Amino acid sequence: MEERLQKLLSAAGVCSRRAAEGYITEGRVTVNGIPAELGQRADPGKDDIRLDGKPISGPEKPVYLLLNKPRGYVTTLSDEQGRKTVAELVRDCGVRVYPVGRLDLDSEGLLLMTNDGALMQHLIHPSGEIDKVYQVSVYGPVRGCAAHLASLTDLEGEPIRPARVEVLRQTEQTAELSVTIHEGKNRQIRRMCAACGLTVKRLRRVREHTLELGDLPTGKWRYLTQEELKALQEG
Repeated sequence: MEERLQKLLSAAGVCSRRAAEGYITEGRVTVNGIPAELGQRADPGKDDIRLDGKPISGPEKPVYLLLNKPRGYVTTLSDEQGRKTVAELVRDCGVRVYPVGRLDLDSEGLLLMTNDGALMQHLIHPSGEIDKVYQVSVYGPVRGCAAHLASLTDLEGEPIRPARVEVLRQTEQTAELSVTIHEGKNRQIRRMCAACGLTVKRLRRVREHTLELGDLPTGKWRYLTQEELKALQEG
């Protein structure tokens, strides 16, 4: 069956679709010995598709990992600034997997990684209504902070949906909160806290959709169970 070359390269675990477009434009991809063109389609069952002269294999078996991301790692497969990436933490899984959504450099916790593009799109699409639950340690004017955070519907002119906020522990100047959001805009919870005069000391994602971080050690990963995968696909 013919598919666009970008999709075939991505499905084979060679690179992302965006990177594939660059490889094609640079003339590094050939089909039956002829340099490929952007937008070209091919059939991996009939055509000889190569990148830098090396044949690409068929689609890889779908792999689904749950990583407990530590602080200090960027949620990407490579980084032009030379920072540590989550790809380094899952390298021993043997296939190229991609992060579903993001956690910023200083945030930690649950990160789903997979080579299943269809599931990725399902989970990150705004219409998915997926809960993302974070444990957030803050300091500052914490009295009434849960209600204040939950009332926010605007961040610097950008509309947001109200979060669900619960106080887990609180002292005069610190609090540990459970914050549930849907959208996951860039640094959303940190920006929400800043808008309420709070400073984030620690931000950790503990649940996403039907997945729970549990007691998975920091920096370690595990495969999803069949039950977890089924719940994600059906949710």
